[in-house]
Amino acid sequence: MENKTKLKSSKVFVARNAADPLLFTGPACNSDLRFWRWGDDNLFPYALALMSRRSTSHRRIINDKADYISGKGFSTDPTRPELGEFVSCVNGRGESLRQLMNKLAFDKSLFGNAFVEVVTNPDRAFLSLYHQDASKCRLARDNAHVILHHDWTRFRASEAQVLPLYPAFEQMSDGTLRSVIHYKDYEPMFEHYGVPPYIAGMDVSAIAYKTDKWNISRLDNSFQLSGVMLLDGTVDNEWEAEELVRTARDKFAGKPGQVMFVVKDSTEGDNSRFIPVSSDNEGDWKELHDQATTDIVVAHSWFRSLSGLDYSSGFSSERILHEYEVALNTVILSEQEELLEPLKSVIELVLEVDASSLQIINRPPARSKPTYMRVWEARKADGLPYDPNDAEQQLFLAQIAKIPVTGND
Repeated sequence: MENKTKLKSSKVFVARNAADPLLFTGPACNSDLRFWRWGDDNLFPYALALMSRRSTSHRRIINDKADYISGKGFSTDPTRPELGEFVSCVNGRGESLRQLMNKLAFDKSLFGNAFVEVVTNPDRAFLSLYHQDASKCRLARDNAHVILHHDWTRFRASEAQVLPLYPAFEQMSDGTLRSVIHYKDYEPMFEHYGVPPYIAGMDVSAIAYKTDKWNISRLDNSFQLSGVMLLDGTVDNEWEAEELVRTARDKFAGKPGQVMFVVKDSTEGDNSRFIPVSSDNEGDWKELHDQATTDIVVAHSWFRSLSGLDYSSGFSSERILHEYEVALNTVILSEQEELLEPLKSVIELVLEVDASSLQIINRPPARSKPTYMRVWEARKADGLPYDPNDAEQQLFLAQIAKIPVTGND
C-alpha cells in the first residue's frame, strides 16, 4: 500500500514502496523496454558531447550561448529578502541560481534538453534545486518518470535512480520529496526528447573538426611531402621485408601512413628513390573550413561577432552591440523565460514566496556609453523620457554595473 501526503497547495505527493526502482514498468520487462531510447543506440547525447569537444567553433558558440542566457545575475524585490537569500544559494552544494542556470543553459544549448531536480520535504521547510547531467537522464516508458544512470553503455536497473516528472513529487527513502523538471526544444516527430537547434549543422561541425585534424596531421608530419619510397634490398622471407620497411618508416617517415614503402629486389647499383605525391589543395581546405564555420554559426541561430570569430579583422564594438541586441530579442530572452518560469513556479509552490520580481540581469559584452554618465543622461542620449531630479536616475552607470569609477569626482 502506498503512502500519500497532501500539502497545503492540494498537490498529492506519492511515496513509492518498491524494491525494484523500475518496478512500475514491469518487473519482468527487458531493460531496453523500461525507457525511451535517446537515439537509435540510446547514446546520442554521448555523440553530441564528443562533437562539442572536437569542434572549436561549435564549442565556443555553445559556451557563449550558455553565458549570455544565464546572464550576469538576478534582480529581486528588496522587500522580499527570503527570495534574495534563496537566489544566492539554491542547494546544499552552495551553488547560486546563476550557476544553476548556466549549467541548464549549457545542456539545453548542447543537447536540446536539460534537467533540474527539485528537493523539499512534506512540511516544505526547505527547497533545493540540483542540476542533473542531461546525458545521464532518460525518460521512462510510463512518460511520468526520469531514470538517472551513471553509464548508459552498461545499464543496470539496480544502479538506476527513478524520479517523477514535475509537477508530480514522490517521497524517497530519506523522507524528502523529489521531482525533476525536463526542458526540451520542440522538434516535429520527436515526442520524448528535444533536438538541439544546430541539428542541421552536425555534418559541418564534423567538417570543421576534420579540417583541424588534417592540419594537425600535417604538423605532426613536419609538413613533409607524402609519397612512395622505393627501397632496393634482398630479403629471404616476408618477415625480413616487414622488418626492413618498419626500420625505414621509423627513421624517415614523419607521420606513419604518410609515406608508403615498397621493397624490390636489388639489381646493379642502388636504385632506391622517393617519388613525392603532391597536391595543391591547401586553398580548397581553407575555404572548406571557413564555409563550415559559417554554417555552424547559422545552424546555431547565432552571430559571428558574439563568438569571437571576426576579431582578426578588427574589433567593432558597434557591430557587437548591434548583434547583441538582435540576439537578445530573438534568442536570449526567450530562452531565459523558458528556463526561469518553471523555477519561479517551484519557488512559489514550495516556499510560498512571490517570485514575479525575479529577473535575469543582462549586460552587453561591450560598453555603449561611458561609465561616468548618469542614468538620466543615458536615457536622454537614447531619446527616452528622463528626469534629472529623480534620485535613481542620478546614479552613475558605473554604480549600476558595479564598476569602480576612477579619477576625481
